[in-house]
Amino acid sequence: MSATRFRRVSVRWLSMLCVSLLLFSLMPPAAQAIDPIELSDPALQQRYRDLSHELRCMQCQNQSIADSPVGLAGDLRREVRELLEAGKSDAEIREHMRERYGDFILFRPQWSARNAWLWVTPLLLLLLGVVVAWRVIRQRVALEVTDQFVAEDSRERRADQ
Repeated sequence: MSATRFRRVSVRWLSMLCVSLLLFSLMPPAAQAIDPIELSDPALQQRYRDLSHELRCMQCQNQSIADSPVGLAGDLRREVRELLEAGKSDAEIREHMRERYGDFILFRPQWSARNAWLWVTPLLLLLLGVVVAWRVIRQRVALEVTDQFVAEDSRERRADQ
């Protein structure tokens, strides 16, 4: 590579690097938190954080209300804060939200007759898989034994002829 071509490539890379750094420095900083609510009592603040991570955003459906930027999640966070400040326990707040929005709002749903299949189905599928694997292994072992007898029988016939 000639010296002039090398300088052109170096200048090009250096200019692209400078433009990238300039654009990066002009970008606004990322939001530090969606929920800036700070409660006066540290224990109450910790309970608030724990509860807001346990409740599902009804609009986003795959995020907790603590992580969701939508307005509904903000309303739910405000409601949790008000219930905490009113002296409600964590269980009472979860039950209030579950009564109002259904079991779906809880990331860890409670055992009930309505959702029993959610808890039992994985165990049944695991048991079914173990039974199927056991039967397949038994059949393959039986085939190996049969194959050995067929091989020995064919060897004996060849030897007799």
